Amino acid sequence: MSTALSTRPPEDDRRPGELTFRELLRWVWRQVTSMRTALILLLLLALAAIPGSVIPQTGVDALKTSNWQSDHPKLTPVYERLGLFSVYDSAWFSAIYILLMISLVGCIVPRTFHYWKGMRAKPPTAPSNLSRLPDHASYVTTDAPEVVLERAQRLLKRRRYRLSDGTEAVSAERGYLREVGNLVFHLSVLVVLVGFAMGGLLGYKGGVIMLVGDQYGFANTADQYDEFKPGSLFQADRMEPFSFSIDDFDVDWLTTGPRAGMARGFQSHLKYQESLDAPEKSYDLRVNHPLTIGNTDIFLIGHGYAPVITVRDGEGNVVQSGPTIFLPTSQSFQSIGVVKAADAEPTQIGLEGEFYPTVAFSQQTGSYYSLLGKPLDPMVSMLVYTGDLGMDDGVPQSVYALDKSKTTMLTKKNGTPYRVDLRPGETQKLPNGLGSVTFEKVDGVPGGVQQWNKIQISQTPGKWIALAGVVMALIGLLGSLFIRPRRVWVRARREGDGTLVEVAALDRSGGGDVAVVVDELVATLQGQKHQREDES
Repeated sequence: MSTALSTRPPEDDRRPGELTFRELLRWVWRQVTSMRTALILLLLLALAAIPGSVIPQTGVDALKTSNWQSDHPKLTPVYERLGLFSVYDSAWFSAIYILLMISLVGCIVPRTFHYWKGMRAKPPTAPSNLSRLPDHASYVTTDAPEVVLERAQRLLKRRRYRLSDGTEAVSAERGYLREVGNLVFHLSVLVVLVGFAMGGLLGYKGGVIMLVGDQYGFANTADQYDEFKPGSLFQADRMEPFSFSIDDFDVDWLTTGPRAGMARGFQSHLKYQESLDAPEKSYDLRVNHPLTIGNTDIFLIGHGYAPVITVRDGEGNVVQSGPTIFLPTSQSFQSIGVVKAADAEPTQIGLEGEFYPTVAFSQQTGSYYSLLGKPLDPMVSMLVYTGDLGMDDGVPQSVYALDKSKTTMLTKKNGTPYRVDLRPGETQKLPNGLGSVTFEKVDGVPGGVQQWNKIQISQTPGKWIALAGVVMALIGLLGSLFIRPRRVWVRARREGDGTLVEVAALDRSGGGDVAVVVDELVATLQGQKHQREDES
């Protein structure tokens, strides 16, 4: 007894609905590249960008970020773990951005080929029954069918229709630029994303606080920045070799109304050189009016005051002297700042307090406040700390914060804090032979107080590509919205002793009135016939 081998394929032992690895990858790709997923990712990207505009970012304003972290010690570790102080560099934001890029490419590329084919396609052949279309008309003439069709071809060609020849009918279509608009719009999305990606990868952004009238100025090298954020593929040799200094600074103060005393506008008077051998030029730097040198933009984003404070120790030696930058905390430019005298003897001295451009005293709160932003009556009010300022621990210290963990606040005999209140030109001695503090008056400067400007410098290589993408998107959107594609058919055939001519039109956008097109075409075809008879 012989046994025959079975030729049936082995049975599939998978459970219903179970996918192979290849099928799973195909399903994942279809889900990722669907338009629904792209819209969801676009919404997620917009939501993910909200923390970057609400929470201070280290790459935008490191000083503001540091102050926020000092004011919120409990939230700071959580935010740091989530990367909320550098949202646009975080792994989760990059993941959303990359997935969106993949999704858009998967959505746009197939549609690009579809629109390209539609843009080059010929008009479809005429339907078998034109009378079923919503807009149609017919008439009888004595001309031969071929004469009518030739006349219709000439007429439609003059009206910029694309034609498809036929023996019994002429097919024509116009509005192909609508497909071009769709094609341009979809491609522009990729162009914008590429432009932003180039700016983030190849460019950089940095900030520096400069004193007005500083003779040393600024040279565009990485070590000159207070904060510097380069892109992942940034190369230092691409930095423009310019330098500049701030000669003067003008502020236009409001003098009337509820906002009196606030700054309405301000501008810095710069002197700059595009290179070491280039001639010196002048430029008035204002908000939203940056100075552009090569591919680099220089912005004015803030200003404030830097009172010149001198500290002498118990032996009469000057241990700290110079402009001290105070950071504004209100629209009236009430500012906070610190002074550190690490070389003072017999103990280190630290000062922390506020600066008031135009000081006033509140009877209700029993404290000083700034009445105006203009320095009409400036004053500094600072607390005094003695001890170890933590500057010798090898840990970088912020010049805008005072480490008080190893210090003692200086107090009066009644236990209240000892406060140094000074106006320009005044000196106050510290108790216990610690020394003195002087608020120096700067001659020729409004209020006797030196000023500073916050300058932001950025290089964004892909900004023109992104702008071109936005312009492309606008042009493509206008084309897809306002160009109305329509199809027209003209059929002519013998019926009895005459020729039956049928004309029909179809608006593909769904919102146009093509009945007028049909009536005009019929009238023109008949009018050309009568004109030809009159000429003969």
